[in-house]
Amino acid sequence: MDSNLLGQEWQTLQNNHEQHEKNALLIKLAGLTLCIGGLAFSLPLLWIAFAVLLCWGLEGIFKTYQARLSERLLRVESMLGKLQPSNMPMQLHTEWTAGRPGGGALIAAYVLSACRPTVAFPYLPILLMLGIDYWQFWI
Repeated sequence: MDSNLLGQEWQTLQNNHEQHEKNALLIKLAGLTLCIGGLAFSLPLLWIAFAVLLCWGLEGIFKTYQARLSERLLRVESMLGKLQPSNMPMQLHTEWTAGRPGGGALIAAYVLSACRPTVAFPYLPILLMLGIDYWQFWI
């Protein structure tokens, strides 16, 4: 197997992996825009919440695609590691996977990541705005 071809494949996969991250950010921005627009035009809260949940689901789909790219990246890195010394570049995903916790620690890491401002930012404020608007409707 030619390491140059594997390097090209790794670069292509890595670029696509990063593009999915950018797409996830755009989906978050779309969810925020839909929420603010829905509130501005006094749309029913149920419809706004549905749009936000739809965006959340779409981001999950992109993250699934991204995970599949990661799997192939790991295989390519493994092949590259066999062809080159251990200090070979293009081992990002291999090293990341080696440091990944398992079981309950992994679930705790996911919960902590979900609570990070960069992840929770659009979802929690949106749901908070909807909750306040809903609460004001019933008062």
